[in-house]
Amino acid sequence: MTQKRRPDARAMRDSDSLTTWVGWVAFGGIAMATAGILNIIQGFIAVFNADYYRPPGTGPVATVDYAVWGWVLVGMGLLLVVTGYGVIFGRTWADIVGVLLAAGNAILNFAFISSYPIWSIMALSFDIIVIYALTVHGREAKVLRHV
Repeated sequence: MTQKRRPDARAMRDSDSLTTWVGWVAFGGIAMATAGILNIIQGFIAVFNADYYRPPGTGPVATVDYAVWGWVLVGMGLLLVVTGYGVIFGRTWADIVGVLLAAGNAILNFAFISSYPIWSIMALSFDIIVIYALTVHGREAKVLRHV
């Protein structure tokens, strides 16, 4: 009975040619997880204190039930945390979901660029880096799983 040997980390690194983009892929995973935690916090604030996000004086910009919006933020935050964890550990499903979530986040931030220009441009920049790192170099993170 023959056993398959798992190749050691050095052989995998040599064959898959690791680059410094692995760090950017890890950064993308950490950024997604951090954004998810912030979304969860913002969501719970919206659920338990709806007046916190209500614009002063003029009323809301759009008719929005802030409790529902809060639960949407909590759900999106959980997805981002789980996906960020998967990206860090080189899961293929996380690469695909991470690109979709980053693209959705980029569209949302672009929609609010007139309200929060600096934050939106920073978020768009991170989203573009995450999308590029995951689509072009996401496969390299799988090598780290075997180290």
